[in-house]
This record gives sequence, C-alpha cells and structure tokens, in this order.
Amino acid sequence: MSTLAVVLTVLGYLALMFTVSVLSSRGSSNSTFFSGGRSSNWLVVAFAMIGSAMSGVTFVSVPGMVGASQFGYLQMCLGFIAGYLVIAYVLVPLYFRLNVVSIYEYLENRFGTTSHKTGAWVFFISKILGAAVRLFVVCLSLQLLVFDPLGLPFALNVFISMLIVYAYTMRGGVKSVIWTDTLKTLCMILAVVLSIVFIAKNMGINIVDAVRDSSMSRIFHFDDANSTNYFWKQFLGGLFTVIAMTGLDQDMMQRTLSCKNARESQKNLITSIFMQVVVIFLFLCLGVLMYSFAAANGIAQTGDKLFPAVATGGLLPPVVGVLFIVGLVAAAYGAGGSALTSLTTSFTVDIIGTKEKSDAQVTKIRGGVHIVMAVLMGLVIIVFNALNSDSAITAVYRIASYTYGPLLGLFTFGIITKKKVHDKLVPAVALLAPAICLVLDLNSQTWLSGYKIGFELLLINAALTFGMLALLIKKERS
Repeated sequence: MSTLAVVLTVLGYLALMFTVSVLSSRGSSNSTFFSGGRSSNWLVVAFAMIGSAMSGVTFVSVPGMVGASQFGYLQMCLGFIAGYLVIAYVLVPLYFRLNVVSIYEYLENRFGTTSHKTGAWVFFISKILGAAVRLFVVCLSLQLLVFDPLGLPFALNVFISMLIVYAYTMRGGVKSVIWTDTLKTLCMILAVVLSIVFIAKNMGINIVDAVRDSSMSRIFHFDDANSTNYFWKQFLGGLFTVIAMTGLDQDMMQRTLSCKNARESQKNLITSIFMQVVVIFLFLCLGVLMYSFAAANGIAQTGDKLFPAVATGGLLPPVVGVLFIVGLVAAAYGAGGSALTSLTTSFTVDIIGTKEKSDAQVTKIRGGVHIVMAVLMGLVIIVFNALNSDSAITAVYRIASYTYGPLLGLFTFGIITKKKVHDKLVPAVALLAPAICLVLDLNSQTWLSGYKIGFELLLINAALTFGMLALLIKKERS
C-alpha cells in the first residue's frame, strides 16, 4: 500500500471524525464535558463502549496473539462478562446514589481527602501509561507506513497524533467521545468482518471450516496450572481486570454515568459486554485466517506485526489495506480521546478541585489541564517507544496489574466493610502493595517451583492492599 494511499485514508477518516465531533459538541459546557449532561441514550453508549473497550492494541494484538495462545483469550472474556455484572449491579448504583462526577469522589466520602487524592493519582498514572501503550501501537504502524518512507522522526508522528486527539476533544469532552466512539465501533467491525471475507475469498476457503479445523482455535486450557494461559488464571484475571479497568476507571465509567439513571446504565453495560465478546471472537477468527494466509505466502511476521504485514503487503485487494488503516486509526484516536478527556476530568475535579469555583474558573482550569495532559501523554509514548519489548496487549494488562491493584483493594475494602482507616497512611499502602507484587513477580518461578504469575497479579495486588488497609483500621472510641 503506497504512502499516499495511507495518508489519504487517514485524512478521510479524520475529516469524518472531526465532523462528528463538531456536531456533537454544539452547546457544550462543563457539564457536558464531564458527564454528557446525564442525557445519553443507553443503547448508543452500549454500542460506543464496544469501541471504547477496544483500542488499537485490540485491533492489532488480538489477531496476532492467536499464534501463541490460540483462542485462550476467550477464557478471559468469560471473566469480563462476570466482571460487568459486578460493575452493573454493585458499582453503578453506588455512583448514581452519590451523584459523583468523578468516581474517586467515593473514596473521600468513605475514607477521607487523602484517599480521594490517592485514588485520583493512581488512576492518573494508570491511564497515562495505558493510553500511551494503546497510542504507541498506532504511532508505530503509522511510522512504518507513512513517516519512515517520508524520512520523518517518530517524535513528529507523536506530536501530530496528540494534536489531533486534543483538537477533537477540547470542547465536547465525553459527549464528543461517545459519538466518535460510535463511529469508531462501526469502522472497527466493518474492518474486521470485511478483512475476514477478503482473506477467505483470496485463499478459496470456507471461513467456518478453516477456523474450526485449525489448531489455533483451541479455547480452554486446563492442562498446565503453571502456564499463564491456564483457564482459572485467565478467567479470574478477566473478572478482576475488567472490574478495575472499567468499573474503577474514570475513562470507562464517565461514559456509562452519562446515561439518564442507574437502570439505563445497567442496560448499557450488559448489552455492551455481550456485543464486545462477539467482536473479540471475530478478531480471533481473523487471526487464524491471517496466520494461514501468511504461511501460504511466505510472510514471516507474527504477533503485533502480522495484521499490518498481511493487510498492506500488496497480496490482497487494496481495500483490505484501506480497512486496516481506517480501523487502526479509528481505534487509536478514539482511545486517545477518551483517555485524554477522563484524565482532564479526574485531574480537574479530584486533584485540583472544583468546589467553590465559578463555572468560568472551572472552564479555564479545564482548558489548561487538557493541554498539559496531551503533552504528558505524548512524552510517555516516546519513552515507551524507547523501552518497548513486549506484545502491546500483554503490556497493557501487565501495567494494569500493578497500577489498578490499589484501586481494586481500596474500593473493595470500602464496599464490603464499614470500617474507617487512618486516611493519611493510605498513600503508603498504594505504593507498598505494587512494590511487593513486583518482587513476587520477578521471583515467582524460583520461589514457587516454576509457577509463573499471570493476570492474577492484579488480584494479589488488590489483596495486599486490602490486607494492609485492615491493619490501618481506626479503633472505635468506647
């Protein structure tokens, strides 16, 4: 696929995205930026959340990971379904009852100001790192397809990408994010379905037979408990990861809290997760076909590099390359926009504070924070580019295991106990639990007879946080 074709495809999608953003941001205010004015249609949000849960990492990495872990990712998806039920029927009623703008306001109500700030800072670190990984995947693909052929540096690639993300979210906030995520979801689904059809047609194979008969379509793995692909590791990892990365994540909850009430928010979540699992299954099917196509045509790339190589290598109709670029760009800029919006919301509401400030003051603060968050995200992408050595989707969940663990522990302790803790010591707990997890992760195979910790690291992290909070319980005065 030529550089000019890639550039024209990207520009065409961006023009469409900005049109949607401008139309949806009409009459915007601080209320629509932060919470969509609590007037979003639940079905629109449900469809949009398919795209919001699937970034450029999903688009590139999920098909590529089939070669190493078959359809084992579906084990994690079963955990996602269970996790969404917890979010819908435990967390959503709590957030609506407290009428929060930022979900970390709950921590102040439950424990105190220091816990509130701690939760906000943990989210800030989590989202900056997670969003950087997601955008990095897209910047890397654009670097190979556009910037390297033109002799342009990676830093310029990142600058342009962040400028685009900033521009389309600066006014509408979460309201714009929901509608651009709807567009993103549509583009991603069309891209994966049509790519499957074109590859199968090119190879002259039946899609159902090819997937069913492939050794890569194995779903359940119960044979090796030491493996990271073991069913219960994947299922529990999916359960607690989605509670942390969706239910305790301002980025994801900001959308669902824009619904009119808790009931509509619950319908949105349950509908969305079942649609997400179907779409993920399609990505895995695409992975099987792409590995078969690559083997038949001498394509050596695997993992994150497989989809770009197959789609843009010139062996398939040009429309497949166009679909790949549209899906990738839609996934990336949508994820970047929602992350930037949620970071701006949390930093403005939780860390700086909006109480006793006029609407004009909040608007000014929000604008400045939005610029700073965009710059920081860009810098982290550049750093990640220098350090990256892992599959992007693995990196996302690994980062989440360390950074979302304290949030999961804090919220769990707050919800299932009625105890007060020494609020001032909560930041120490939020630092100590991930540090212990790091030591355990590095030494688990030596200390635990070859056992390798996988996504259950998040659960261990949360349990350590919970346990240390229990040691900080305030004694009740008699």
